[in-house]
Amino acid sequence: MISRLDRLFLERAYELARRGTGNTSPNPPVGAVVVRDGCVLGEGYHHRAGLAHAEVNALAQAGDARGATLYVTLEPCTLLGRTPACVQAVLDAGVARVVVGTIDPTRNGGGAALLRARGLDVEISSDETASAIVETFARSMGSDRAYVALKMAMSLDGYVTSRPGVAQWLTCEEERLFVRGLRVALDAVMVGAGTVRVDDPQLTVRPPSTRLREYVRVIACERDAVPPDRRIFADVAGYARTIVLAPAGTRDRFAQLEDVAEILYVGGAESIELDLAAALRALRSHGIFSVLCEGGPTLAARLIAQGLVDRLYWVIAPVILRSDAAVPVLASGAFGGMRRALRFDRFERLGSDALLSGSFADV
Repeated sequence: MISRLDRLFLERAYELARRGTGNTSPNPPVGAVVVRDGCVLGEGYHHRAGLAHAEVNALAQAGDARGATLYVTLEPCTLLGRTPACVQAVLDAGVARVVVGTIDPTRNGGGAALLRARGLDVEISSDETASAIVETFARSMGSDRAYVALKMAMSLDGYVTSRPGVAQWLTCEEERLFVRGLRVALDAVMVGAGTVRVDDPQLTVRPPSTRLREYVRVIACERDAVPPDRRIFADVAGYARTIVLAPAGTRDRFAQLEDVAEILYVGGAESIELDLAAALRALRSHGIFSVLCEGGPTLAARLIAQGLVDRLYWVIAPVILRSDAAVPVLASGAFGGMRRALRFDRFERLGSDALLSGSFADV
């Protein structure tokens, strides 16, 4: 049984896990707390892939953990990788009880069953909070492409700008701070070539936020390159070289960017249109397991239409933009006869804006 006191210590483990967000990829963020007789003996979280896991850090801080309860956000791993399997560390420490936020949905699972087989009392809370913390990890590990979170902002009447080619702020400061958090949490941020041409974004986290992994900026291009003097190509401390995704059949048009960016050519030698699914697989092969897309109406519509969006963050600003020239939030013509349903699981107010978030399903 999961008691109220158990939930209190699990909440602390969740807080610890979030400290590793953005740094642990391709591993999940995990937090752990060691408790005996109601007193915290040790705490820990996973700082970075390749370093000690949360359970090991918490047990090391605890020292003597015999007979204690271990609270951990994710089921302890069983596989030997760059670090030893966590289940062995738990067994060696003499822990009597383990309370887990959620089971591991990947091939690393099975830790709970193994611990039970060795006589430990194991409780699984199956908290939505715990599942949300490892959502990016779970989905990316179950796919051959990068996980995609799509963030779109629109007016009350469904537009992103009053006329084509004009950049304008729709959302409030609270929404911009929220997006900053998303940029920190995911491996890379991606926009389309149109956004680079019109908005000339830098796509950095402001004010600066240090993280152990380098930040990565990505541009999805079609037939033509963007100008090499755009701010997204500028050298920024803590940021890797900007990545440009381009069709393999357009190499001659992107040669001008090879001095300022890393070009990933996608598709067959004759392809002149960007295959987004192949592009996301290329990012995955390049060590980028998750992407925040802040693209415009065309890129967003194509990602949704091709079933490549794992989570949608949809922000509604309390303004009206409707006019004959206003640009709709999603480009028309990308969906064909396909119908998709969005299953919302999060509703939140961000200052004067409204945030809805969820995942897509076919209908």
